[in-house]
Amino acid sequence: MDIHRYLADFNAKDIEKEHYDVLIIGSGIAGVYTALEIEPMYSVAILTKESIDISNSVLAQGGIAVSLDKEDSPELHFKDTIYAGAGMCDEKSVWVLVNEAVQNIESLCKYGVNFDRESSLELSLSKEAAHSKRRIIHAGDTTGKEVCDKLTSVVKERSNVRILERMFAVDLLTWNDECKGILAFDEEKGEYRIFLSKAVVCATGGFGQIYSNTTNPEVATGDGLCLAYRAGAELMDLEFVQFHPTVLYHKENKSFLISEAVRGEGAVLRNCRGERFMPLYHELKELAPRDIVSRAIFEEMRKTGSEHVYLDITFKDRDFLENRFPNIFRTCLSYGIDISKAFIPVAPAEHYCMGGIKADVFGRTNIKWFYACGEAACNGIHGANRLASNSLLEGLVFGHKTGKEISEALQNRVKEEVCFEGFYITDREFSQINAAGLRRKIQEIMTRYAGILRDRSGLSYARDELEKMHRNVCNAKCKDSKDFELQNILLLSRLVVESALEREESRGAHYRTDFCHMDDVNWKRNIVRKKA
Repeated sequence: MDIHRYLADFNAKDIEKEHYDVLIIGSGIAGVYTALEIEPMYSVAILTKESIDISNSVLAQGGIAVSLDKEDSPELHFKDTIYAGAGMCDEKSVWVLVNEAVQNIESLCKYGVNFDRESSLELSLSKEAAHSKRRIIHAGDTTGKEVCDKLTSVVKERSNVRILERMFAVDLLTWNDECKGILAFDEEKGEYRIFLSKAVVCATGGFGQIYSNTTNPEVATGDGLCLAYRAGAELMDLEFVQFHPTVLYHKENKSFLISEAVRGEGAVLRNCRGERFMPLYHELKELAPRDIVSRAIFEEMRKTGSEHVYLDITFKDRDFLENRFPNIFRTCLSYGIDISKAFIPVAPAEHYCMGGIKADVFGRTNIKWFYACGEAACNGIHGANRLASNSLLEGLVFGHKTGKEISEALQNRVKEEVCFEGFYITDREFSQINAAGLRRKIQEIMTRYAGILRDRSGLSYARDELEKMHRNVCNAKCKDSKDFELQNILLLSRLVVESALEREESRGAHYRTDFCHMDDVNWKRNIVRKKA
């Protein structure tokens, strides 16, 4: 795949530089929590391309999985995670996740996160799909916002941490296979800046914006994975993209998540004829793993010629629904849907990326001094299909371990300022590319041919169309963040399609209609590396 090493032409000698011990790209739960876990003697900068309160983490509704109930255990949480992951989970990583969950939840409580409680001592626990026990702690149906708001307020008080908003991380600066910092684009000033550091952490989240309908915010364009790939970092498991089964289907909104916790409270799925259908597809019914529920909905939509199905929780009274799901109740009501009386129209939409930058449980990648955690990283915990409410937990557990690992590593590093005087000059020129139009075209291709159902013919067509687009835009000079995003969306879409073509089996969220069964004999992980 022919791509430029850097998205921008630059000469480091001509660009303003700032020095920090640690740079963190991304302001979701993984990035902010990592910053809090780094020893205060080290200077830290958090770069975010919008404001600090915009991230996938903020939008997380359901909660955080942790085995607190007397009938639960880390072993049971481990088993449920492995089952949902369809045989692809890295067991060592999963053990770390489930065994270190409690200590990190205790840290959140000390930071003042206000989880729902049964009493002054006990946190309230709910159940979600593929969990064998009630183990989801929550703050109403806006858990992510509550957690992120509290962590952000704490990190803003840290004198060693600086938050830089509207700062687009364009590329990693590397020299002799070591990460030296970041080339960034200051969106306010419209100019490039260089941030040099002893360590860089990528916590940029997922890449839902390569699809037409997604629960992800506009910022989820996979920039972190792409800058890592261009620098030579390994990516892994990109073909595994999770579609959430129940996203509001309304002409004015097709991205609002209807939390899995609604099904955890007993809601059932009905087709457009009003018939309950999940018992026909899986013994766990509405609480089957997400990939199974999404495909079942897709099939019911096909059979009935409808663009959506319904979620029915009308058997619960209004007071319960308003108290347990205040944001969902209020949002649906704003669209004329009283969920205590009417079914909720829903359809699957892209939600989470199991694949990402290949990293170990300490966030270390194959590039020295470059780390990754959260959804942007892939250490194998989610396998082929993420278990519900393991995502915020992932950001906490591995953000903690990454922060501690960097703090220890910096103690042994020579106390000298990092230098970078490199340059990258090409013959690229500005062009009149319609970034918004091309972005929509890429999303349409990915949704149709690399979505819930895939086959060789469709994936091959998608690959060819994306390659044509690449030839048209690869030599265009970027003028702003929308151009950078287009380049990243196009690159990542090509990598996802190629990974999906290579996996000739159906496993978890990756379903090939021409290879319908899992291949437990010949399967392997797809590791993606930039060709020299």
